[in-house]
Amino acid sequence: MAASKGKNSDNKITDGKRVVYSEFGNVDNSAALQRGIQEIPQNQQNLKVEASRKGRGGKTVTVISGFQGKPETLADLAKQLKAQCGTGGTVKENEIEIQGEHKQKLLEILTKLGYKAKISGG
Repeated sequence: MAASKGKNSDNKITDGKRVVYSEFGNVDNSAALQRGIQEIPQNQQNLKVEASRKGRGGKTVTVISGFQGKPETLADLAKQLKAQCGTGGTVKENEIEIQGEHKQKLLEILTKLGYKAKISGG
């Protein structure tokens, strides 16, 4: 009848971390704590298209910034733009980076898709 101290069968362990107190049980509320992102229609977004070489070892990259929306939508748009330009690219911090200098071509594609875009920089 002697229970060992320190080994309580009521301890809850999640992800290797010991929960000392939980008022409403073992509920994962991480989805509720994330901030919602409002999806703005394409014709209301002001996108800037510019060519940049900064921090890229002299390689030219076309950067599209000013996008406001969900990361999934941005990733789909980046995939479509990379296919249209026939080159690689990535999505970083709500910006799309396309390898090479494709300012004019990307401007035409974005306006056909319904975005308000303009060329920025020299």
